[in-house]
Amino acid sequence: MIPNTMKAMVLTGHGDVDKLEYQDVSVPAPGPGEVLVQVTATAKNNTDRKAREGLYPTKKGEMTSFQMGGKPTLVFPRIQGADIAGRVVAVGDGVDESRIGERGLLDFNIYANDRRDINLTPDYFGHGADGGYAEYVALPSDQFHHIPNAELADAEVASMGMCSYQTAMHMLTSANISAGERVLVTGASGGVGTALIQLCRIMGAIPYALSKQDKASALLELGAEAVLDRSDMDSFVDRVKAETGGKPIDAVMDLVGGEMTDVFIDIMIFDMNARSTYPRLSIAGASGGNISEILWTRIYLYQVQIFGVSHGTREEAEQLMAWIRGGQLKPVLHGAFKLSDLHRAETYFVNRGSNYLGKIVIVPDSQWEEHGQPWSLESAR
Repeated sequence: MIPNTMKAMVLTGHGDVDKLEYQDVSVPAPGPGEVLVQVTATAKNNTDRKAREGLYPTKKGEMTSFQMGGKPTLVFPRIQGADIAGRVVAVGDGVDESRIGERGLLDFNIYANDRRDINLTPDYFGHGADGGYAEYVALPSDQFHHIPNAELADAEVASMGMCSYQTAMHMLTSANISAGERVLVTGASGGVGTALIQLCRIMGAIPYALSKQDKASALLELGAEAVLDRSDMDSFVDRVKAETGGKPIDAVMDLVGGEMTDVFIDIMIFDMNARSTYPRLSIAGASGGNISEILWTRIYLYQVQIFGVSHGTREEAEQLMAWIRGGQLKPVLHGAFKLSDLHRAETYFVNRGSNYLGKIVIVPDSQWEEHGQPWSLESAR
């Protein structure tokens, strides 16, 4: 029986973790074309923190969240959490009741229209509409994709959520990556980074990972051709040459930005005679700084193509879901926290240490024993 109220972690305004309040709220009703999902796990993304802290400005000096559609969609109160796994427990008008009981994963986008090939005003569940940091959530039925794989636990399904994997895929498709190309993946140990490594291999490209050396063995096992130590950027170009046999990197998937951007360009342009395609820089993050100083002459004389990437398309999401169902994509699950312990999960995420690789998932307390306990990080300090 579906209850009238549920537990949820509610974001009440921009600020620190104290703006996240564990509350009793009403269970949503599925509207036409929607399904009501009982949440079993929701992956933690850095976008949650950035949106909460107001770190997605589109103008200097403002504290807001992105509003590419022309007006703010993050309004309070809001339930965050984009990468939702769970089971359908009710359906709205127009949805076949046979879907009840189905285990699935959300395509997290809030699409502005029905176009399958482009997404110009990206928004997402947990930002422009309530997400998965709750016991139940109402979602579009066509975006809650059936993942029947018995070998995957719900927490593992959530760890392959589209916020990371679709961003990674759109970085690669925007830059027209093809088989045999050498691709540098920055921020390689995070959710987007580990997704990029796997997707490069599926596409036949050769991923080189930039990370700390204590992550090297895990990243190599995941598919990285080599792992370059990010703690020594002074000799970075020479180390890239050593790993590639003197060949330039064809494209960089950049999640770092800041002062490293110029060095990333260096590793693509040091021998233009050895290239057969334009240098490409695909950007979907700025963990190393939101401002980069670059000589524009280096961009236009070397014909560096730059792609800003936010969210992907319906076509890309459907391809990723097919790869998950087919077993080509593997979960990289770091661990789990209870929903009521989200404050500590946020702190752990920001201060994560050298043993961190992959995704954290948040599990409703009522689902904890079955879907969270096996991957518990509750003892983390």
